[in-house]
Amino acid sequence: MGTLYQGPPDTAIHDLKVTIQESQLVFPAQETQSKSMFLSNIDQVLNFNVQTVHFFPANLEFPPKIVADRLRTALSNVLVPYDFLAGRIQLNPHSGRLEIDCNSAGAVFAVASSEFALDDIGDLVYPNPAFGQLIVEKVDAIGSDDQPLCIIQLTSFKCGGFAMGVSTNHAMLDGLSFKIFLQNLASQAFDDKPLAIVPYDDRTVLAARSPPQVTFPHPELLKLKIPIGEEPSHPTFDCPQEELAFKIFRLSSDHISYLKEKAKASGPAAAAATATTNYRITGFNVVTAHVWRCKALSCDSEEGLERLSTVLYAVDIRPRMKPPLPASYTGNAVLTAYATAKC
Repeated sequence: MGTLYQGPPDTAIHDLKVTIQESQLVFPAQETQSKSMFLSNIDQVLNFNVQTVHFFPANLEFPPKIVADRLRTALSNVLVPYDFLAGRIQLNPHSGRLEIDCNSAGAVFAVASSEFALDDIGDLVYPNPAFGQLIVEKVDAIGSDDQPLCIIQLTSFKCGGFAMGVSTNHAMLDGLSFKIFLQNLASQAFDDKPLAIVPYDDRTVLAARSPPQVTFPHPELLKLKIPIGEEPSHPTFDCPQEELAFKIFRLSSDHISYLKEKAKASGPAAAAATATTNYRITGFNVVTAHVWRCKALSCDSEEGLERLSTVLYAVDIRPRMKPPLPASYTGNAVLTAYATAKC
């Protein structure tokens, strides 16, 4: 199957010449309740920041000054229903668990400018280390125990376009709830507009049972028991950065359709498709299987075809819970699932 391979741009800019013009704390537009918010066991292990950058072309109706004012107002408005994003993470000394102190300490909003136009930067999809200049990861003037949980940096370019860099603590939002947060942020940039989707922030719905009740095996969480004295002397993956190759393969809808047809025509998928009309082969399934197969076959092993290979992938559990979680659940509701097959 042919794919369009995209290598690194020949003329990538490594310094966007970004200048921070102002940075300020933004507080909820209305008074919010002071409280401690429970964090689920999934949230507990995700206490680190995640950054994303979103590019927007120039729009004559929205010059940089207006965009900055509207985005600042939108952030203040959205911090009312998302009051936990204006809080701080703290350790409960009694339970030993992390929780959110919803104290309205504020999120950070920064305004910056670049000396380049968006066209000067080139491909905005291909990863560029220089994009890190479009995100404020932490505030040096604030202590490590008081770091904001949400930081937005708006960077304008000479062409009138702009980039919105967002840094949020992963314990606050997963990918799906972050998407809803962005939709709600956009809705609050205009006067008298309701939220796009009302967030559901009661995380006690994912509180663990006490005592724990493990009703089936969890190989995806298996901890390898290596005999004493046989521990590897080097990391499992040990490779200098300069020896790593980064490649992007763009799969079109035709490529994915081709993989689906191959899956339907052979193997267990063909038998399942014949047995029931409810069997559906998704794009995610065929692309994951294709990449998994390539990786498994590239591994040199003496075990040959008897070697087991396992793939892990993320699964949204919102619709799979009994009863289902609201689609607008703000916390982390993604777990690791697995599949194992012989090579």
